[in-house]
Amino acid sequence: MKIIVPMAGMGKRMRPHTLTVPKPLIPVAGKPIVQKIIEDLEKVCGTGIEEVAYIIGPTFGEAVEKQLISVAEKLGAKGSIYYQHEPLGTAHAIMCAKESLDGNVLVVFADTLFKADFTLDRSKDGIIWVQKVEDPRPFGVVKVDANNVITDFVEKPEQFVSDLAIIGIYYFKDGLNLRSELQYLLDNDVREKGEYQLTNALENMKAKGLKFEPGKVTEWLDCGNKNSTVYTNGRILHFMHEAGNSMVSDSVIAEQSQIIQPSYIGKNVKITRSIIGPYATIADNCTVENSVVGNCIIQSNTQIKNAVIDNAMIGSYVNYTGEAKDLSVGDYTTVL
Repeated sequence: MKIIVPMAGMGKRMRPHTLTVPKPLIPVAGKPIVQKIIEDLEKVCGTGIEEVAYIIGPTFGEAVEKQLISVAEKLGAKGSIYYQHEPLGTAHAIMCAKESLDGNVLVVFADTLFKADFTLDRSKDGIIWVQKVEDPRPFGVVKVDANNVITDFVEKPEQFVSDLAIIGIYYFKDGLNLRSELQYLLDNDVREKGEYQLTNALENMKAKGLKFEPGKVTEWLDCGNKNSTVYTNGRILHFMHEAGNSMVSDSVIAEQSQIIQPSYIGKNVKITRSIIGPYATIADNCTVENSVVGNCIIQSNTQIKNAVIDNAMIGSYVNYTGEAKDLSVGDYTTVL
């Protein structure tokens, strides 16, 4: 199995956090978003991952590339890096990794976290994971027939056609066939709303007799902006706590403090006269003093003092002193 991860977007809705790191590398419940996605996919694949191919922006830098390769290697897979130089749509992004499109392929967009309880059926021509939504207009959606086979793919419908939104995870039995259909769109300049869309390739494949079925997840978690990412962090902490996972490092020093689960506390964190949690993620090498910190993500090497923090994302190497709620503070910031 090969996993293709398009993640070249700028992550503008997550600024200031994406000014220094790509959105898929922002940590949720102690791990970068993209690492959590790939680990979850490995669990449902049934067998090992052969390769993880990342499509990134050309300016992401060597440090980011090394981190992504490391994520793949931790799963015993080869890590490959490809570049998308222009934002020309989902089909164009996937084709940037065309050398990796063969055999069984999973395509996953890197802001899609999920909870699922299934094993991938590789005998199917294709599986498109969906979730019911109240407002389908911002999404690609599918229609299905009485046999649970997808009959139509519609990109961001202005009029209601279905409430089954595509969540950004796709399985293809034949990666070479997918590559051929994507190449057809590029060669013939077939665009939807100005961009080359994967849904157009899916329609062409379906018209040639391939059968796509909807896959369903227990819960679909978005990391598109600060509020949704903080919410997702809380849900994943909840799942981890239910599963009995260890979430507080042995190297944490807590003096006159209380840690309310579910919360994740990384290595070499010092907590003094503070209440942490529930639903707090505090990364490595942080210091928290005289504070109440819950429902938040605090990245590494940050110092928090005299603060009441809720619904917050705070970056790395931040010095924060004061009292505030509903924060969104980027890396290398001082707030007094």
